[in-house]
Amino acid sequence: MNLEPVTVDHYDQLKPFFADQHHRLSAYCLTSIIAWQTCFYQPQFTVDAEGWLVVAAEFFKSREKRHLLLPIRPGWEPESAQLHRLALDAGFDSFWFVPEAYVQARLPELERYFSVSEQDCFHDYIYRQSDLAELPGRGYHKKRNLIRQFTSEYVQSGRVEVAPISPADVPACLEFLDQWCEERDCGVEDVENDLACEKIAAMNALAHLSRTEARGLLIRVDGTVSAFAVGARLTADMGVLMFEKAFAGIKGLYQYLDRACARRLFEEMAFINKESDMGMPGLRQAKRSYHPVAISKSYMLTLR
Repeated sequence: MNLEPVTVDHYDQLKPFFADQHHRLSAYCLTSIIAWQTCFYQPQFTVDAEGWLVVAAEFFKSREKRHLLLPIRPGWEPESAQLHRLALDAGFDSFWFVPEAYVQARLPELERYFSVSEQDCFHDYIYRQSDLAELPGRGYHKKRNLIRQFTSEYVQSGRVEVAPISPADVPACLEFLDQWCEERDCGVEDVENDLACEKIAAMNALAHLSRTEARGLLIRVDGTVSAFAVGARLTADMGVLMFEKAFAGIKGLYQYLDRACARRLFEEMAFINKESDMGMPGLRQAKRSYHPVAISKSYMLTLR
């Protein structure tokens, strides 16, 4: 099986495979796949003779992390034997980001070919769009209070501009991203650092915003970009918030940005996927503080 690197030039070719896909894990967002063609791994793809889109993640150093996604073919789902044959043909030992619904529907047949295990670090957090847009009830009291403080200090005095990201805004967003990374010591020279990888992926997402149909939002404070976010469609009723960055030193800015994203980037969606916590305790606490309505579990299938 001959795999080739995924680039933004493949977006129109691959888009039909994702038009009606129903997996609720953010790994199945085409815009995200294209953005992450960086760091220490490279997304690759092919369309096999049966019409399945095969997507692989090739790791250049950590070879044990090489994996496939579930193959995609509109209107069909692969059976266990097909996955087994595909893995052997592609030369990969495992599938990552396998949705819970797929696994539950095929046990114990899957276990004839694979060992099945949860990927706790890659469970995605799912929220109601209306919850993040309105922050209702006592559970969101602290969020609303931080937004009120930000509004009083910055918005009411005319110091804030919220706008979609246009191509002309990309250089300013990249400058902000450099400053954001300086705060967190995530320079791109350490390419196996998670934050360094995320920075490169965010740079790609910004550069390819118009070509991948992603949507971006920025916030300027006193004329300077101080926060931005990028989101894209995942399923018919769910968007994925791929990147969301804000200066930590401006109190309430992140909460203001998060609410604005729900209202402006995902106003037509019922749900928002805010990706996983990658096993980071601080990130886990932050995501849980927004009261997800579901956790979309991720599984790994490893060849026996």
